[in-house]
Amino acid sequence: MTTMKARRHPPAVLALDAAAAVRRARATTATSIVDLIGGTPLIRLRNLEPRPDVEIWAKAEFMNPGGSVKDRAASQMIRDGLADGRLTENKILIDSTSGNTGVAYSMVGAALGVRVQLVMPENVSAARKQITQAYGTELIYSSPMEGSDGAIRLVREIVDRDPDRYFYPDQYSNDSNWRAHYLGTGVEILSVLGDRLTHFVTGIGTTGTVMGTGRRLKETRREIQVVAVEPEDALHGLEGLKHMASSIVPAIWKPEVCVDRIMPMPTEEAWDVADRVAADEGLFVGHSSGAGLAGAVRLAHEVPPGQRACIVCVLCDRGDRYFTPLKWEKQYEW
Repeated sequence: MTTMKARRHPPAVLALDAAAAVRRARATTATSIVDLIGGTPLIRLRNLEPRPDVEIWAKAEFMNPGGSVKDRAASQMIRDGLADGRLTENKILIDSTSGNTGVAYSMVGAALGVRVQLVMPENVSAARKQITQAYGTELIYSSPMEGSDGAIRLVREIVDRDPDRYFYPDQYSNDSNWRAHYLGTGVEILSVLGDRLTHFVTGIGTTGTVMGTGRRLKETRREIQVVAVEPEDALHGLEGLKHMASSIVPAIWKPEVCVDRIMPMPTEEAWDVADRVAADEGLFVGHSSGAGLAGAVRLAHEVPPGQRACIVCVLCDRGDRYFTPLKWEKQYEW
């Protein structure tokens, strides 16, 4: 006899009313894949909550068309570059990336007719390499021993040798990175949760998500707590996140503007929470998402008895992006 795992809360989908079902089924039209970036849903994670009056919500950024939160920044940087003339039809977009921004550049570039080259550490996941190449992107590999900082140094050398050939958005220094979240992510969270929101927490890599979202939230209500999660030490296993004390610090990282707290996160804790949210909520996410989730769980347990809280974290991407996939094959044998 098969038994089901006990749950503290029934899935919210069982309580969908007719109006909600109609909204979910309504068809959406777009003139380009780029038009579908943003507008991602918030998902309540009831099985991670310590008690009902401490809510944990997750912004499902893996539902962007390129599969990650980086779609927002890449789109904003490319569109701003086209608008102000820094990116022209005879220039190649080039930047360093550990993966997700590269996928986003590749997707948006293909949609808008922009040629893309990417510099990434040679040891990034096979999925990142294969997905970017599927869009026609050219890859240049940096030393696997130097991580994302090595890729930054190499792309700067390439651009310095031939500056007129390239549009180098430089996601770590480009204000369009955080502006994408100021104009999008922050507005979307507030439109759903409004005055209930008490905390926002996310991991930091380029820092665009926390800087842009945090600015928007703080402009609306200064008392909203903005928490940035970083790896606990330099030798960590949280791909895409930066340990600031041992890294090239992004120029857009200005925590004094909107960050209330920096939370060091052990790799094991982030991985454990990522595993837990897959088993308990059916959400298979990457380990950078696990770091933000772990931060949200910590914050939830810090809320004093009798005090309510509404905490939002960011699910940066799906966990399957870290698998080693099969390559496309043009012929099959059945």
